[in-house]
Amino acid sequence: MTGIPGALAVHHVAYTVPDLDQAVAFFTDVLDAQLLYRIGPVEDKEGDWMTRQLGVHRDARAHIAMLRIGPVTNLELFEYTAPDQRREQPRNSDIGGHHLAIAVADVDAAAAYLRQQPGVEVLGEPQTVTDGGPIHGDRWVYFRTPWGLQLEVLNMPIGMPYERHTKARLYSPLTAWS
Repeated sequence: MTGIPGALAVHHVAYTVPDLDQAVAFFTDVLDAQLLYRIGPVEDKEGDWMTRQLGVHRDARAHIAMLRIGPVTNLELFEYTAPDQRREQPRNSDIGGHHLAIAVADVDAAAAYLRQQPGVEVLGEPQTVTDGGPIHGDRWVYFRTPWGLQLEVLNMPIGMPYERHTKARLYSPLTAWS
């Protein structure tokens, strides 16, 4: 047996944001996420709990929100304050760089919608992968939230070339979530 014994699924992805209210508003208003709950402040009452359990400065404090984005993704947002906190967003090319990708039916329509949202920066124009490789036909474009978090909208048609070489399949929704 390999892997984590008893593993069932990925439960959530999480991001630390500079302003939890702004991030919750963006995800609920612009991306149609549903706010499930908020908690906090979470802080160290034992002296080393924050460091021992979360790997952050012992004096860190966090406010947390859990959202449901789409039919299967739980998204946890943290707003930390900590004496040693770094404030710059990592680029995709930096260690720890990241992005969240959202499957859409029409990348061009999604990009046009995102361009109309205050503070959103669509990076370039929608692109289609045409190299004949494993994701030939994928259409995508990246964008940034008002605080700089990188996201992507993409459309990966059924029957991608990689499917000829494996029985494994990427999850792909068939209907819109809203």
